[in-house]
Amino acid sequence: MLTRSTTMVLLMTLRRASTIAPRVAWKPKATLSGRLEGLLQAPAEKDDPAAAQRLAQWLSDKRNVVVLTGAGLSTDSGIPDYRGKAGSYRLGHVPIGHDEFMRNESSRRRYWARALVGYPAFAAAKPNDAHFAVAALEEAGVVSQVITQNVDGLHEAAGSRKVIPLHGRGYRVQCMSCGAESCRGEYHSTLAARNPNYAGVIGSARDGAQALRPDADAAVDDISGFDDIAPCGACGGLIKPAVTFFGDVVPKDRVEACSAALDDADGLLCIGTSLAVYSAFRFARRARDDGTPICILNRGPTRCDTEDFPGLTKVNAGVAALAEAVVGM
Repeated sequence: MLTRSTTMVLLMTLRRASTIAPRVAWKPKATLSGRLEGLLQAPAEKDDPAAAQRLAQWLSDKRNVVVLTGAGLSTDSGIPDYRGKAGSYRLGHVPIGHDEFMRNESSRRRYWARALVGYPAFAAAKPNDAHFAVAALEEAGVVSQVITQNVDGLHEAAGSRKVIPLHGRGYRVQCMSCGAESCRGEYHSTLAARNPNYAGVIGSARDGAQALRPDADAAVDDISGFDDIAPCGACGGLIKPAVTFFGDVVPKDRVEACSAALDDADGLLCIGTSLAVYSAFRFARRARDDGTPICILNRGPTRCDTEDFPGLTKVNAGVAALAEAVVGM
């Protein structure tokens, strides 16, 4: 059992120790049925006033919890989500897909031009109290594994060590020919140097934050002046963010690692996710089928509402309730 003083010390220590630069990129969109999409767009209920207490109660007898997080976890860090009240889907944003990126040079040019504007704001984001709370639970021996749909690196920045980035790492880029990976920030510097006439559009991180979108780019209409996409320095191949775009497949080894973690879990805690994409929802199904207790902390409906999940604990509240719950344990 965690004491209040222990959890307070853990949270404060992890906040002070957070020095890793946060990093973000695109998170994939699922192809959803009209019924499911309509459900997820429904107005959220009022926050549960007992959210923290219910979370603390659910966690109280567990010592091997797998945490599954989504975009809602990072909105308090200034990173927009997709399906939330102010999510980009509600604004008509359609993220680039894997096939479009790979086959269409003009789409790649548009993506990288917009990313030069938006990415600095992603990279400037900091972990919020919910990230630190997850790290504190890991440090205290309650959480055994974090599976995140996010590609922002904020779990690691908060101090979590056991993290599976289900959809990749947005702070890295990868050559699609030779497989070489490198720092995304350095690649962006190369792009800026090769497109000097576009430099005035790039602006500051603050300017990018005003037009920020969840997939590491920004809402920029005019990309004139951006004409040169830098190839791989090793082989001349095509460079892509090291993330799983919509239409691509999550690597098998990551899926297997997530499944192995669930095999030994005594609980699955889903935070800030509607579980809309199947790559994440399958783990909720697996936990249910294995009889593993499931708790969801999220504002609004989730994909679990479309199926029977006996014993599911649903806490309708913002992710900040987790930090309050941890401090109160």
